[in-house]
This record gives sequence, C-alpha cells and structure tokens, in this order.
Amino acid sequence: MTRFPMLRLSSNRAAAAGRTRGRPLHSLALIGAIAVALPAACTAQAPTAPIAPPPAATPAAPIVAGLPDFTALVQRVGPAVVNISAESTPKRVARGGMPDEEQIPEFFRRFFGPDFPGPGGQGPRQPRGGGRSIGSGFLISQDGYVLTNHHVVDGADTVTVKLTDRREFKAKVIGSDEQSDVALLKIEAKGLPFLRAAQAGHTKAGQWVVAIGSPFGLDHSVTAGIVSAVGRSNPYADQRYVPFIQTDVAINQGNSGGPLLNTGGEVVGINSQIFSNSGGYMGVSFAIPIDVAMNSAEQLRAKGKVSRGQLGVVVQPLDATKAAALGLPDSNGALIAQVLDGGPADKAGLVPGDVVRSVNGTAVYESSDLPPLIGNLAPGSKARVGVFRDGKTVELTVAVNELNGDGALAANDASGNGSDAAPSRSGGNALGIAAQDLDPAARQRLGLKAGEGVAVRDPGPAAAEAGVRPGDVILSVGRTAVGSAAALERALAGTRPGQTAMLLVRRGSATQFIAVQAGQGK
Repeated sequence: MTRFPMLRLSSNRAAAAGRTRGRPLHSLALIGAIAVALPAACTAQAPTAPIAPPPAATPAAPIVAGLPDFTALVQRVGPAVVNISAESTPKRVARGGMPDEEQIPEFFRRFFGPDFPGPGGQGPRQPRGGGRSIGSGFLISQDGYVLTNHHVVDGADTVTVKLTDRREFKAKVIGSDEQSDVALLKIEAKGLPFLRAAQAGHTKAGQWVVAIGSPFGLDHSVTAGIVSAVGRSNPYADQRYVPFIQTDVAINQGNSGGPLLNTGGEVVGINSQIFSNSGGYMGVSFAIPIDVAMNSAEQLRAKGKVSRGQLGVVVQPLDATKAAALGLPDSNGALIAQVLDGGPADKAGLVPGDVVRSVNGTAVYESSDLPPLIGNLAPGSKARVGVFRDGKTVELTVAVNELNGDGALAANDASGNGSDAAPSRSGGNALGIAAQDLDPAARQRLGLKAGEGVAVRDPGPAAAEAGVRPGDVILSVGRTAVGSAAALERALAGTRPGQTAMLLVRRGSATQFIAVQAGQGK
C-alpha cells in the first residue's frame, strides 16, 4: 500500500489552529458534519431508479489485449522498401532569392500546401544549384518494378533507387500519373524481395498499420498507428479520383511513396500526403489505396498513361434541407446539378435533380464518393447507376467514356447578364425573387440554349439568405425548366410559406441547386 506523507502541525501551531474566532476545533468538526449531511437531505426526493444499469457481475472480455510487436513484420518486409533520390537541373531563381512559383518543387508544395510562402516569407528554399527530393518506394516484383509517388519523381532528370543492402541503381520512370499521384519505376536487377498488395476493401478504420520510409533522409524509419478513416476525400488536394486512407501514422517529408502495411505485412496504401500548418506531422496522414495504385501502375506499364471513366455530370453535396425538398429519406447520395450535352449521362437519361445513390451496387454516401467509383472504371465499360427520382429509385445503365483533361464542363462568363436582359420582369412569387428575361445575345454569351434560363435582378430576402445572388441565372425550379420571368412565376405559383423550393442556378461556369424556404428571409 502506498503511504502518503502526513502534514503535522507543531504543538504551538496546533493549538492556534484549534481556535477560530474563539471556537474550539471540535465545533468546526460538527459544522463540517452538518454541511456534509445537507446534500443527502436535499436529495431525499430523488428517484430511486439508477440512471444507467449497474455494471455486469462478470467483466467483459478485453477487445484489445496488449500492444502489437512489429519487429518480425519489419524484418520480413523491410528489405523491399527502398530510398529514392530524384535530381533535376538547376532552376531559374527569381529576384529576392526565391524560385518562381512554377519552379517550387512539387515535393515542397505537396507538404506545405497552397500557402507555400513567396518572397519574404518563411519556409524552405530550393537550392540555387538545382532541385533534389528524397522519398521512399517499394518493390512490387522480383525483377525490379518499384512504386512511389508522382510528386517524388516529377520533373526529375535522374532517379536513384537505393536498397537496404546499400546497392544503388539508376531507375527508369516507366510512367507517372499526377491525378492518382502514382509513379512506376524500373531498375535492372533480379531476385529482389517484393511486397504483396492487400485485398481491396479489407482496410477498416481502427486497424493497426505500419509505415516504413525515409523521413528527412533517415532510411528505413518505422512508424505505426491506426487507420482513422477510409474513402476519405482530401479537400486539400485536387485528386478527386482517389478515396484516401486517413491514418494517424507519423508521416514526414521523405516518407512519400513508402508503403503503408497491415499487420500481415501486406501493402494497404502508398503514403502520399499530410495535413500540416507547419510542414511537419500533425496527426493526419493520407495514403493512396493500393488497389487504386496498382490499377494506375498496370496502365502505366501497359500504355504509359492512366485512363479514367467519366459520366459527364457535375454533382454537389446533399444536406437535410435539399434531401427533404427532393423527398429523400436521408441525405445520402450525389445530387446531379449539370449534365454534359451528348455525354454518357445525357445519353442514358440522367437529368439535373437526379440523386445518384449507388454505382454497381456500391453505395454513394457523399458527392465525393462518385468520382472515384466512376473514374476507376475502364472507358467503354458499363456502370449500373442507382438514381433517386420523383420519390423512387431507378437503375440506369451508363456506358462511361474516357475522361479528357480534368473532366470539367466548359466554363462561361455570367458577369453582366442583367444589362443584356429583356424588359419582362417578375417579383410577385412566394420567394420574392425579382427576375427578368435574357435576350438571345446574353444566352449565347452564357452558353445557354434558346429559351433556357432567367436572370435574377434581386433575389429577395429568402433567396439571398439561401445564397442566390443578383446576376445568377435560374435554369429550373425542381425539375421544371424556366426560360422566362413568366415561367418562373408559374413554377413558383404553388409554393406556400414554409415550403422549400429547389432552384437550379448557373453562376459563371458552375451550376448548382440551392434550396430556398419561402417566407424565411430576414
């Protein structure tokens, strides 16, 4: 039993402590006893039933017993992890000693984010003599194929791969894909150790994972943690076709391209990015799922590039208000805001206002789930798309085509559309929107068809609060297309105070649904 030191008063201090304003010590003890008893008296009327059931008589068996020991795993798989050094020619240095923005290595921009400091700021500087990045990678075949990140070798003139036995090889870049951030290298060697990929879809939040790499050039450093989430859309990177694995494994500069392993020594992902305000590890790391990486690697080996499927739609997130207005039982799915004319979705019959709920049987919970599901399909393949429309779910078959460029729809300039509008106006509808017709010249400039859209002159309080702005073009109310101020009035005629109307709004090159609740503006 642990004994705590006791504080003893000297005899003189004890005598003094026994009197407070002439009261003896035992009087204070009695007062204290009364004070302790008062709360019990106050709770005499409290309900006798406990708030929660009492603990079970037999303790539950531990779900997690002890901590894992990764020594055997590291000894087995470590020799297949490599160090990568990528060097480029000297870069032009701008005035003030900082490289031009285009010359900042992708390695730095990846880890320090879009706010990488310019001239006069704080942060790492590129050496005047040229660029050199240090990263990691791993062997995926005994004859020398290596996987790493695109941003590790991007723009490099020479790439060197160093094995654990200290042998070094000049590597050939077979191919590199920026969108998936995957690069496939080849070194001339035989009988090499290599890692095996884990099965797709078996990685779960909460499982232990291990990273091996070269942070800050420290070869074969091992860090461990758990999977924080899977299927994560990374809002800090333009990689919409990668459902990232988020972990709390310590990842730093130099870990890029290294393997993320499960406890069976199988690769579940390629360590790619970190979220950081300082450039160092802050508890949030992202890895590319190994099935996505291997798909890219196989295409790079076969044809030197990665092809992706596309539907030809622009989607937006759903919230509870939009879901209720559409009659959805929940807010799961991707709301189609725009359909590309002549694209796969258009040919299959998808329209704005449809909500994609599944692709080939895989549920779509968020709008960010849809691009990876479609992008990882081979162009020309067919997808079964589950769509919620008019209160029921229908399944449509879509023949996806190849994504070109970034897959964005053509942009149009919507500025100044009010000045070219025809004089017919509205404003007496339930939402209080003052709108006016567009003339042919305005429609042509905006890329609209004849009879499509009506311009917003004054959104009114309710629509303004929901996000509608002057100069927006309303294309439809729900599924009802509007091409004039009069058509807008008719479409909103049945809207009552408290009801929600879904407005399909074009702003610049973006089209989105905005939910407006009638009579709720301030």
